[in-house]
Amino acid sequence: MRKILCATGILLASVSVAHASSSTMSNFSYDYAEARIGISPLTYGAGFSKSIHPNAHIIASVDTEFDSDWNLAAGVGFHAPINNWADVTGELKLRNEKSEKHDGSGGKVGMEVNIGVRQWLGPQLEVGGLIGHTSIDDDDNVIGAIYGRFHATELFSIGAEGRFNDTYGDTVLLTTRFKF
Repeated sequence: MRKILCATGILLASVSVAHASSSTMSNFSYDYAEARIGISPLTYGAGFSKSIHPNAHIIASVDTEFDSDWNLAAGVGFHAPINNWADVTGELKLRNEKSEKHDGSGGKVGMEVNIGVRQWLGPQLEVGGLIGHTSIDDDDNVIGAIYGRFHATELFSIGAEGRFNDTYGDTVLLTTRFKF
């Protein structure tokens, strides 16, 4: 099952990149640095995304409770417009996790594949969500997230995100994103 999901994620990303032309532009910026804080449990995190193609980006993130734990993720993603106000997204990430479920001095290594959507509700309000699959040390999980983001300026936004069934369980995060 994991091999099928990995192959599907890679296929979706490669088809999107192969069929993209330079005139196909996304509705959102994928060049940003992000800081976030989780509520219940209290976590701290940071993220980074950089476009490498008009329809592809690299992504990296880290989250921790500062209790000898971490959730590191890095990978590649695709994004393509659905219409003038929405993008479809997908990511394939390598994950290293040390938590209550995945203990060990160096954590456990696995992968994540997800697909999602981003939508403008107005000139400054963005909403989105994703559903995905993680496989870490023979522990398979379906994960999800929903979020809302207010773009105060072109370079700065604040948001709230709900993550479900991820490393730290179900949690709410407050985020700030800086576009570069």
